[in-house]
Amino acid sequence: MILELKNIEKSFGEKKVLTGVSFKAEGGKAFGLLGRNGAGKTTSIRILMDVFPANSGEVLIDGKPINYSKIGIGYLPEERGLYPKKVIVDQLCYFAELKGMRHKDAIASVDYWLERLGMAEYRNKRLDTLSKGNQQKIQLVTALAHDPDIVILDEPFSGLDPVNAMLLKNVVKEQIAKGKIVLFSSHQMSYIEEFCDSIAILNKGVVALQGDLRDIKRDYPRDRLVVRTVALERIRSDFGAACTVMENGDLLIQLSSPGEKKAVMTRLVENYDIDEVKVYEPSLNDIFVEYAGDSAREGEK
Repeated sequence: MILELKNIEKSFGEKKVLTGVSFKAEGGKAFGLLGRNGAGKTTSIRILMDVFPANSGEVLIDGKPINYSKIGIGYLPEERGLYPKKVIVDQLCYFAELKGMRHKDAIASVDYWLERLGMAEYRNKRLDTLSKGNQQKIQLVTALAHDPDIVILDEPFSGLDPVNAMLLKNVVKEQIAKGKIVLFSSHQMSYIEEFCDSIAILNKGVVALQGDLRDIKRDYPRDRLVVRTVALERIRSDFGAACTVMENGDLLIQLSSPGEKKAVMTRLVENYDIDEVKVYEPSLNDIFVEYAGDSAREGEK
């Protein structure tokens, strides 16, 4: 299954929010939709979910207009939307039934997910008696209980401690393994790098960069080496101005050209006590700053 937003345009009054936004997400893979606040991520997601229409453009599944009566969508919003004074199981079943589940099936699915997320003991509690992290897990159940084809997760790890973050990671991996389309929107770049095969970065309503994350990284000049070593000072002395020390203590060596890579690696390994040497690749955080910042050059890659 392939989800495609194609040439989406959206304005609110005189304000143009999206300009020709296009991207594709495939089943069995995670897709990262990135951008600063106000870049157009939430508007794109709401158009995808049919909350409101685009001025022009299409939302397609396998090349055909999406049929919302047949394609299930699960959504974990950044701003939580459950009822704090209501009993948890009652409202979770209510939301599952709104998505087309029969009452009996809704109860069974909700109970499964409460157990899966370690929340079964809170089944008959009010939501406002739970911690922020546990409320986040309850909100996640609303996105998954009806077994959707497309799972949209907006800042899913917000408020989760490391144990619960690992639990959510496992759940997300299960959804991907089932062939579902999983769409992430987050400012936590480490999670996007961990899960997402492809990304799109929005900047002022325009797709500034998109594609396979590995290919994007490989498009950068491969003319720097990262060296982890106990012989840092010796190497700095020998290589001179080509060396800089990174924040984590590793050494960054600037090559005169990418073709010099093999020779310099060999020289390092043969002459110094080297723990690790590799070609430097920009982090997703570096790429995000370049393409989502005020000085970003749209569509450069």
